[in-house]
Order: sequence, then C-alpha cells, then structure tokens
Amino acid sequence: MRILFISQIIPWPPDAGPKVKTWNVLRYLKESGHQVVLVAFARKEEEASIPFVKEVCEEVHTISLRRSRLRDIFYWLRSELRERPFTIERDDLPEMRQLVQTLLSEGQFDIVHADQIPMAQFLFQGNLPSSLNRVDTRPNLVFDAHNATWTIFDRMSDNVPWLIRPLVRREAKKIRDYEGRLLCSVNHTMAVSEQDRQALLAAARMLNGCQPYRAPGPVSVIPIATDTGKVLPVNHHPGSKKILTLGTLHYPPNADGIRWFMQKVFPLVLSREADTTLIVVGKNPPKDFINAAAKSEGKIQVMGYVPELRPFYEEADVVVVPVRAGGGMRVRILEAFTLGVPVVTTTVGLEGIQAADKEDVMIADSPQDFSDAVCRILCEPKLQKQLAQNSRQVVENRYDWRVVLDQMGQVYGESAE
Repeated sequence: MRILFISQIIPWPPDAGPKVKTWNVLRYLKESGHQVVLVAFARKEEEASIPFVKEVCEEVHTISLRRSRLRDIFYWLRSELRERPFTIERDDLPEMRQLVQTLLSEGQFDIVHADQIPMAQFLFQGNLPSSLNRVDTRPNLVFDAHNATWTIFDRMSDNVPWLIRPLVRREAKKIRDYEGRLLCSVNHTMAVSEQDRQALLAAARMLNGCQPYRAPGPVSVIPIATDTGKVLPVNHHPGSKKILTLGTLHYPPNADGIRWFMQKVFPLVLSREADTTLIVVGKNPPKDFINAAAKSEGKIQVMGYVPELRPFYEEADVVVVPVRAGGGMRVRILEAFTLGVPVVTTTVGLEGIQAADKEDVMIADSPQDFSDAVCRILCEPKLQKQLAQNSRQVVENRYDWRVVLDQMGQVYGESAE
C-alpha cells in the first residue's frame, strides 16, 4: 500500500513516548512492504534527525513549527472565537493544509494515517471534521489516537488551581466533542488501550444532541510497543538508594505527577530512608523543580534532558511513574520493564498495560501507600529482582513491537476495502 502518514513530530530520536510509538509504527510499515510518505512538523533543532527518518520512509516532507507563550495566547483566543479546542487550533497552520492537499492531489494513496488528534484536522476542510467535507474522497482515513485526549484534560481539571479549572473543563468538553466527531468521520480509529477505546466511543455518544454524521467506524486496540530484541536489561547496581523519575517535563500531566511525588511522597520516603536520592530526568524542567532541588541539600537532582538514559536506569533501585492525569499508555513504564528496573506507579499510570500488582509492578495511589511501596523496593533486594524479572517477561510476551504491530495489518486491510 501507499500511505500518507501525517505526524505532529519527527520521531527520531525515539526518546519520548509519542516518538517511540510513531517510530515503531513507521518501522513496521517499512518492514511490511508499504510505501510511506511522511508529512510532519519540525522544529529547527529536529532537522538533523530527518535523514534517520528517511531510512523508513519513501519521502519526508516537513513544515516548520515554532512555539511560544505569546503565540499560545493568540491561538487560545482564536480557539475561543472559533469554538474549537486550543489543542487543534494551535497546530492549524495553512502551510500544512496546503502541503497535505498538494500531496493528495498529485499522488495516489490507499491510506491517509493521521497520527495524534492535532493532525487529524488536515484530513478535512473547514473547522470541524465531517464525512461531507473530507479533503479527498479516494484514500481511506485511519486516525491513530495515541490517547483519548479529552480524558487527560478532564482528569487534570481536578488538580489545577480553581481559577483556571473552568478553562480546563471547557477544553475537555471541546476535545471530547471533537474526538467524537472524528470517530464518526474516519474509516478506522486506533486506540492504545481498552480504556481509551471506551472513552473515545463515549465521546461519540456524548455529542450533546448533535446527530453524528454517521455511526462511529471500528475502533481497534493496538498497544504501544517496545523492542525487546534490541533493548536488553541493564546491568543493575543494587543498593544505590536512588529513585529515578523521568518524562517530558513541559507536558502538564508529567509535571503534575512528579510535583506530587516531590511534595507529598518523597518526604515520607526520606523520613524512613534518609540516604535516598531522587533523580529527575526530562526536557524543560519547571522552575519550581529546580528550586526544590536547590533547597534539598542534594536529595533531589534535576538533570534536564540527557541524551542517554541507560546509565540512569543502571543506577536506579526503582523507577517511579506518579501519574494522576493521563491517557493512553506510559512508555516510561514499558521502557523500565524492558530494561529490567522495578516500577511503582498509580492506577492511572498502569492503564493499558497488563501487569499484576505486587508481582510485575507496584501500584499505589495515596502518598502513604506510594512511599511504602518505594521503601519496600529500596530495602528488599529480593523484591527488586522479582519485579525486574517479571516485568521484563511482561514486555517480551505482550508488548514487543513485532507481535503488537502485526495487528495493524488487519486494520489497514479493512480500511482499504
């Protein structure tokens, strides 16, 4: 098949959740014999990564993307005027619309694959998706949701300051309606978990009295995958008393969870294990993270972006993924499982991953329970080893990319009929 793949990101290097997912999908499509034409936004610093992506794509076309707070304010005001989600409005660049329309008019494609919700808008003309205003009627449309995005904002609304809570809830509703309309307008939707599948279908049902353009198309669950053949377990150095947490720190749900851990959980850990150190790794750490580290007398170390994560995993006794508002699957958990490092996370954090509490992973939702789980792992080498071995087995059996992404062949076959 010939596929037009519209992505929000250049997926190299695969050093964040969305990049890992998109990179593995592109590799799978290449190895399955499909011809992929990639269209993506690219920041200036990402241009050096384009040659790597060309190894798995027939063509790569990019549109420059610049972000700033001033631009975000402008797009937020415009989103209110147009009654569209800010998440959509911010990426609605005319250059991208023109590029997609040009490629569709000049080339023959069997499938158009929209990767993440902001990119689905380029499949349609006008402000809202509709089966009546598609850009081109020939290719069939596949929407890869990554997350049920509306649930992320819905959950965040409980944790943000009361002053902005109405804005977050309004954004959640706008995204919910938008995702519901998308499901009624594309040929096939892919979700990464059953929870997301149900949330996306619920969005289609809750269009507030608006009749959908047609019934939602099929929604398949295809989990995010990891590469267990290439990524081997780390040579662990037990007894370090180091806790590792990581993520893209300008992404609000990531920052919120880690902030909760630093403020509510880590002091409880230190009260029992005073020689413990928290290592925070991730791009664009918030200022309050840096300030907390400066006041911690070395107990909190904020590293920012690091090009190679493996040394940090080797030194860590435990990885914490304290997610309170999120959707989809946490690649951070799959990565730690693959590398054989014990994980403590929340119920929300483990959504979409089939792993057993206290056998493969430790699950805790309150500060006291979370600190208890972390301290157990820090103090019990036998438990560390058990969790590391069991979690590695989980990804080998259920989440290796060659196994998981074979399901995409069926999706593409059904969408092209």
